[in-house]
Amino acid sequence: MTAPTPRRTALVTGAASGIGAATARRFLREGWNVVIGHLDGQQAEAQAVANAAAQGARALGVVSDVTRDDDCVRTVRAAIDAFGALHVLVNAAGISKMVAHSRLHDVSAEDFQRIYAVNTIGPFQMTRAAADALKASSTDAVRSAIVNISSRAALMGSGSSVPYACSKAALNALTMSTARSLAPQVRVNAVCPSLVEQGFVERLAPESFADRSAHQKTVSPLQRLGHPDEVAEAIHWLATGASMMTGAIVELDFGMHLNAV
Repeated sequence: MTAPTPRRTALVTGAASGIGAATARRFLREGWNVVIGHLDGQQAEAQAVANAAAQGARALGVVSDVTRDDDCVRTVRAAIDAFGALHVLVNAAGISKMVAHSRLHDVSAEDFQRIYAVNTIGPFQMTRAAADALKASSTDAVRSAIVNISSRAALMGSGSSVPYACSKAALNALTMSTARSLAPQVRVNAVCPSLVEQGFVERLAPESFADRSAHQKTVSPLQRLGHPDEVAEAIHWLATGASMMTGAIVELDFGMHLNAV
């Protein structure tokens, strides 16, 4: 009798809300075991995500601050201890500060350092911590994968603030660099979504969200906003399919790049 195929495991940082939570739920619905990385104080939100577990999947919430290298190492170890292997890492943890790009004097060096620490250095530290485990679980038939959550702001120099755009542009460079360094065992790609519902812009600046929503609906050929579940679908595909892709920066912008001429 053939032994059952072990369930695969994904680790998602920033998985208590937004795109990270939608991604964790997407993997759980497919029967994956999922490590839900979240900040201290977000236990209730993480449990709500874990409740989406289906088809025998298991979810494990881990308090993890991606700016702390020891937390990154501990989170990966928790995944291995709980589930025996790690197959996919999704770097979804991210922060910003809402500052108009023209207000340069309202952006400090500390703002840059704080945003880079989460949005760029955090994914690097998580990638480094997970690299050996991902390589060990990779096979010729099914490569392990990393998906980084970037932003259209990285491509356009736009978004919620200058530090945010710069940090996501650096994340795109990190994606390409690590795609080279982790090949051939691990594929590394990134998604660059445009404005989505239920994100930090909607939470932190409702008026700005309304204005930007109207603009996106006007200038995008598909004339609509995104939803975290749609981004999660693309992330899931990059992680589990897309076998020919690594080092790719995938635009999820409803065709707005077509009008950038």
